[in-house]
Order: sequence, then C-alpha cells, then structure tokens
Amino acid sequence: MQEYRFSIIIPVKNEGLNIKVTVDSIMRTSGDISYEIIVVDDNSSDWCCSFLKNDQYIHPHISLLATRGLGAANARNAGADQARGEIFVFCDAHITVSPDWLIKMEKDFSLRTVDGLSPAIASMADPGAVGYGQTWNDRLEPKWLPKPSDMTATPLLPGGCQAFRKSAFRKVGGYDRGFKVWGREDEELSFKMWLFGHSLFVNPEIKILHLFRPAHPYPVSMDHVNYNFLRMACSHLSEGKLSSAFSLISGEHNFSSLLASVCLSDVWNQRSDYLARRLHDDEWYMKRFNIPF
Repeated sequence: MQEYRFSIIIPVKNEGLNIKVTVDSIMRTSGDISYEIIVVDDNSSDWCCSFLKNDQYIHPHISLLATRGLGAANARNAGADQARGEIFVFCDAHITVSPDWLIKMEKDFSLRTVDGLSPAIASMADPGAVGYGQTWNDRLEPKWLPKPSDMTATPLLPGGCQAFRKSAFRKVGGYDRGFKVWGREDEELSFKMWLFGHSLFVNPEIKILHLFRPAHPYPVSMDHVNYNFLRMACSHLSEGKLSSAFSLISGEHNFSSLLASVCLSDVWNQRSDYLARRLHDDEWYMKRFNIPF
C-alpha cells in the first residue's frame, strides 16, 4: 500500500460547487511532495461530490469516503482513520490554496519542534482580511491574531486548514469523538495538543483563501455548540475554571439539560485519562498565551 507525506482530509456536507473548487485548487499543488486527498462526504443531500466519479478525478491518490452524518469532528476522524500520510492536513471544503503550500509546509514540518501548523487564513471576499492563528478571550471565544514577524507559536489552529503530525494526532486521540454536529472541535484539539506537550505554529508566509459563509448548508443548533463547549470544559479544565466555564453559558437555552447530557456521557472517564497523561494543565496554557480566563 502506497504511503504519502501528506494526507489532505476534507469533510463535506452540502457544499455545492465549493468542494470541486477546493479539490481543483489542491490538485494544482506544485513540487514532488507526495500527497493524497480524502474527501469525506458526511451524508450530503446535494450530490456535491458526484464530480469525483469523472475520469479526471479517478486517481489512486484521490478517494471518497461516504459517512452517515457523523458531524464535523468524527467525519475528520473517519478520514484520518484511513489516511496513509505522515502529516494530516484537515481542510474545509470551501478554500483555495497556493501551488507551493505543501512545499512550505514540508519545510516547516522538517523542524522537530513543529507538531501542528496552520497557514494564514484570508477571506475570499476580502483577501486583505487575514487571520494568523487564534486565541481565546476572557469568555473562551476564539479571536484572530495579528500577523507575526515570522513563524510563531499559536494557541489555537483555525479549522479552515490545520495540519498535524500523525504521531501527535494519534497520541491525543484525534478530534473528540463525543462531539455533536459542529462547533469547538478545532479549539478542543488545539487545546489538547498543547496540554499533551505538543507545539502548534502559524506560518504567515503560507496563505489560503477561505469562504466565510453567513450560514451553514446544513442544520446547526446552538445546542450542539454549547454541548461541545461543555464537553471540552469537562474534559480539560480544573475544578475552579470548570465552574467559571459553566457560568459563561448558564443562561443559554437548555443549559441544564445539556449539562446533564454531557455528565451522563463518557466525559468523566475521558477526563481521568487526559489528566493522567497530559504534561501541562489548563492554568499553564492560559498563562503561556496570556488568556484572561
């Protein structure tokens, strides 16, 4: 079975023409770096991935995996489960990349200190609006960071395009397998990577264009987002910070039932496992990145 340097994993759900634009852009990648593309069609109803059956897309390094509504986190995990690359690159299905993006990523991952990496992410509608990694504010809401002078450590890798060494991804267990539909999966994995002793960076010299949409092309509820937030908090935060996290969304609709649902899941066993294996605690992380929480 052929091995690759990069596995580019793209979860898809009702993306229309966006996914074809994304795949076409990636296929224009230059250089001799080996890569595969794994498109994970998570039960789309618009036949957006049917173009992959055309002759020009039938290649050993392009595969289509059909899943039945796993949600963003587990669709990515499903793609990673069959990936054959040394580095996993998780991309949204509505981006375009520059031809030399993997050449630059390859150079960055040649550094042993780099376990995760994100490019700069610009808006398709306004390419001058660019974010360079993310952090949390005092309410644990993600916010974009300004351009650094060089490749620099970043607390959160944005979900539009985030790359991880396979070994590091496997060590932390990938994206949280208990997450629902969409929300917080990128933040949770970045947070977990740092707690387990891995280092994440943003390279301002690599830039992708991302389509920021006003709405999802499938139903997403704030209940899903809040459930995932509570699960992330219960998995990683100390008792004092856990109480503070609860207070942030305690006034939200269905808070009590969502918290009860999280508490009745496997989250406490997961928490015990994480606390036993991680190298740093949440207080270290907040101080490391000056997060006021």
